[in-house]
Amino acid sequence: MHATAPSTNHSEWRRGWPIVLGAVVGSGAGPALFQNMSSLFVPGLIAEFGWSRGQISLASGLGFAGSLAVPWLGRIVDRVGVRSTIVSCMTLLGAAYLAMAGMTGALWQYHLLVLCLAMTVPGTSALAYGKLIAARFVLHRGLALGIATSGLPLATLTLPIVLGAVIAHGGWRGGFVVLAVYSTLIAMPVALLAIRGATAAAPLASAPAAGVSAATARRDPRFWRLGLTGFFINLGTIGLVTQLVPFGIARGLSVPEAALLLTAFGASQIAARVAFGALIDRISPQRIATVVALVSAGGFAFLQVPGLGLAALAAGVFLAGLMNGAENDLFPFFAARLFGLREYGEIYGTLIVVALVGSGAGIIGFGALHDATGGDGTALALAAIALTVAAVLYAGLRDRAEA
Repeated sequence: MHATAPSTNHSEWRRGWPIVLGAVVGSGAGPALFQNMSSLFVPGLIAEFGWSRGQISLASGLGFAGSLAVPWLGRIVDRVGVRSTIVSCMTLLGAAYLAMAGMTGALWQYHLLVLCLAMTVPGTSALAYGKLIAARFVLHRGLALGIATSGLPLATLTLPIVLGAVIAHGGWRGGFVVLAVYSTLIAMPVALLAIRGATAAAPLASAPAAGVSAATARRDPRFWRLGLTGFFINLGTIGLVTQLVPFGIARGLSVPEAALLLTAFGASQIAARVAFGALIDRISPQRIATVVALVSAGGFAFLQVPGLGLAALAAGVFLAGLMNGAENDLFPFFAARLFGLREYGEIYGTLIVVALVGSGAGIIGFGALHDATGGDGTALALAAIALTVAAVLYAGLRDRAEA
């Protein structure tokens, strides 16, 4: 099933740590970072252009139509390699951010540029980095993926403070410039250097990778069950994170206090990815996923309690975000475990499409439901239901040997 023979505890990390480091930096600067930071820009966009929260959410959600190209781009990763994919995607990412900084007020501009961001997913996610890690790690694959995918929550934990200060002093346009500089001039060179060093030190095996074709995977019911877990998890968690700052303000928090809710979400991502990444190497990943999804559902239910202060809201956001963090580790883990590495890029890319449809629905839904009801209670309740459905799906997901 694996492309490489099992390694010893120490040799896996000795040979593979540069790839993990490169993934931490590279994936942490991808379009999902803007997804997590986008609520910082909402007040400024509303003030300058007069857009409503629903209109902004609709534009962001429709931008995920770009995810339809991800399986095709994943096929390119399988054939042309990771490095060129990273360069092209991160260059487009930086250009899109700079274009956002120059928006003139037409809503279609924002729509189009979010579409461009979605097109950069293959070179800034586990679609590229996960294939390298799965090929190099066997005994500690879960932990390696957990650390590798922690780049996004680490950035989410630290960047709200920086972006908040930049936006406060220089406006939302300056915030987009910061994101462009970080992704293209800092993250991309570090990621490429780390991957080059790893390849030189221990090239990947030239033998064909084991596993099934993408067409075979799509005929497997477990493929769609796994994809739907991502759909329902993103439906709730991504909808929440894109509304966190205005959600906090509506609960009586100041803008700096509301920005701390993003920090709480980022902390939950780090805790989930590293802790559960280590656990799935030892305990049934289906059981872990089921429990964590139910905990996150409880977090959404808790956020509906009226009169919560900053500490309680942060705790609720932390719990609600746990499954999003775990899912970003579990998704590539299960893709490799169930279907192998033969056409990992296309298989994982197709799974991402299903998950991103949930992201788009969550982003649109949270904003539209707020505009329709004047509050966030309905959206939070639906998110709790979505996480419960994800728990049921994970509980029934069989391993390859059981199929």
